[in-house]
Parts: sequence; structure tokens; C-alpha cells
Amino acid sequence: MPHPHVIVIGAGPGGLCLANGLRRQGVSVAVYESDDSPNSRHQGYRLHIDDDGDRALARTLPPALHELFLATAEVLPGRTPVYDDRLALRTILEPPGALHLAVDRLTLREILLAGVTDLVAFGRRLTGYTTGADGRVTARFSDGTTATGDVLVAADGVNSVIRRQYLPHARIADTGLRQIYGKVPLTARTRELFPEEMLAVFTPIIGPDGSYVGVGSVRFPEPPARAAARIAAGARLTDVRDYVSCSYGVRRELLPCSDDELRAMPGEDLRALTLKMISGWNPRIRTMIEHWDPATVFPLSLRTSVPVAPWPATNVTLLGDAVHAMSPAAGVGANTALRDASALAEALGEVARGEPAVQALARYEAAMTEYGFAAVRTSAENGHRLLGQDPLPAG
Repeated sequence: MPHPHVIVIGAGPGGLCLANGLRRQGVSVAVYESDDSPNSRHQGYRLHIDDDGDRALARTLPPALHELFLATAEVLPGRTPVYDDRLALRTILEPPGALHLAVDRLTLREILLAGVTDLVAFGRRLTGYTTGADGRVTARFSDGTTATGDVLVAADGVNSVIRRQYLPHARIADTGLRQIYGKVPLTARTRELFPEEMLAVFTPIIGPDGSYVGVGSVRFPEPPARAAARIAAGARLTDVRDYVSCSYGVRRELLPCSDDELRAMPGEDLRALTLKMISGWNPRIRTMIEHWDPATVFPLSLRTSVPVAPWPATNVTLLGDAVHAMSPAAGVGANTALRDASALAEALGEVARGEPAVQALARYEAAMTEYGFAAVRTSAENGHRLLGQDPLPAG
């Protein structure tokens, strides 16, 4: 087997982007994912991709798949309008960067998978890892199987098994916010609910108690399956229809139920709860929530990592939410994970060309922790100022 052989745990956008980049670099890689399929659970719907995210995808994906990504992305105006609960415009924020795209999470995942389908094993839940006397790393899975490689990468998200074992001092903190996600299908009837100026990078509508409704569109330039047939015939994309991702965020102490009760509620009950919470808001906002597709509604507790000091590099490393999970308030979480994946693919390409692995990974981690934890801090500051999340705890 060529050196290095890289084991990636997690087939989210970051892990799949890394796998594409490693394949492009000629590096041996295998990806293991605990989910049974790419769409086996709700993980959110809409992602905001900026200059960093697009550059990472251009560097890692085969050109045809990057073209397909752009063909399925909505180009957004570079603004974040902020409304109050009466739908009065309070301010317009201007996110940094020149490029702002809205993409469907499943569509992006299917595009990323198209380049590495043969490298990904689903239904493999990691339980831990060991390092042998030869320095190689063995991942252990709940089904009793193992996989051994020269480098182990944690791309397994905010609940990372690898992070808990490798960096047990790294903390994940509750932001104090609970978010209920839902989709509003864009139809002739619902389109009039959302003025064009509201369909931007992200649009928070903030109520008097600090709770908010967040709005963001996903409008495909052409149906994803048709774009795939035209650009990359090997890619199989689900024909997702245009929609608005419409979420409700609130401080946990304002909810009339516990977290366990919230998680147990079906979509219809979550919609009813949200409508009760915003009973005094502008009727148009209530109508948005009334048009939630109940099958798409689910709750999440918003969490953030707490930045930690640098650690000595080994042949175990991390990317994305496994190391720097962040509040969605800056809209850069996915972009930071994709940036990690591109940078790590380049570093491991240098290993394949003869650079010692620990040296290359130390260089990657020095840069990644600097920009990654800077993004965590910015996201926490935005979330505290705009959405009422808890301040970021001290490290």
C-alpha cells in the first residue's frame, strides 16, 4: 500500500472534501462513516459557502464536480438584513468576502461523494483507536472490525470520538441556544411570503425577548439531476426542490419544556410550539412557520468549541467541527471545515513526496488552529451580540 495510507473518520463535507483532495494528490485514503447512508438523519439543510469554501472545493474536487457544485448553487447578494418582529428593517450587515453561495447540504454531500464513492464505508461507528509499536494507527469499530493506517483524521464532528480520546481537555460548551429547523417549500403560494431583499446571505428576524427566526433561500439555477446529467454524468443527485430554510432560535430557559422533551416532539408539535412562542409577531412571520413541512422539522442544541492551546503534533489530527465547532452566527463553519480539508490534503501530499508526517501535520495544525479558533471567537461574538448566545467560555 502506498505511504501514507490515511484513515478518515466521518463523511461529512469536511471528510469527503479531504478524501477528494487526497485522491487528487495520489494519496491512499479510506473513509469510515457511522451513519447508514448520506441522508439517514437531519443535519440541517442550507449551507453558506464563501470564497474560502469555494477555493477549497476548486482545489480538491475534479474540475467537472466543481463545475457541478457551482451549477447547483444560488448566488447571493452580499448582505445580512436584520429585521425586528414587526418586520421593520433595523440594519444591514455586510459579511466579508466577494463570493456568497447558498447550497443544499445533501446536494453538496452527493457531489463530494461522487468523486470518492468507492472509498467510503457507511455504517461503521468508531469506538476508539490505538497506536502500535510501529507508529501506525488502528481504528476500532463497534462491529468488531478495525482499519490500520499511517495517519488518522478526525472528521467526525462535534461529538468526535477521536477528539475525546486525543485531546480530552478540549471542551465543547452549550451556547444556551436551542434551534428548531424547518423547510418552507418555495411554491407560487409561499414565494410571496419572502421579499427578495430578505433572501440574502442570512436574514435574522429578532423578537423582543431575543429569540429569532432565521431565513435563507436555496434556489437552484437548474434541477440538480439535470445539472449532473449535463456536467458530470457519473454523479447521482437527488432532485431537491427550491425552498427556504426557516429556523427558530431561542434561549433554552424561555422554552416551556426540557431538552429531552424538545427532542422527542414530532414536527407538528415543534411547529405548534414555535407558533406559540411567536404569537405576538407580525402575521407574515407566523405564516412562514405555518408553512413548515412537518417532516423536515427538528431541534438542535447549538454548541461551540472552546479554543485550546497548541498541542504536539503526531500522526493523529483533526478537522472541522471535530476540533473547532462554532456557532452558526458568522456563517463560516462549513467553509472553515472545507479550508481545513484542502490544507490537510496538500500537507499529506507532501508526506507522499517524502516529508515526515509529523512535520507536515504540525504545519497544518499551526495554521488550522489559528484561523479555526479565530472563526470560533468571531462566531461566538456575533452570536452573543445578535442572537443572545452565552459568551464564549475562557479556555
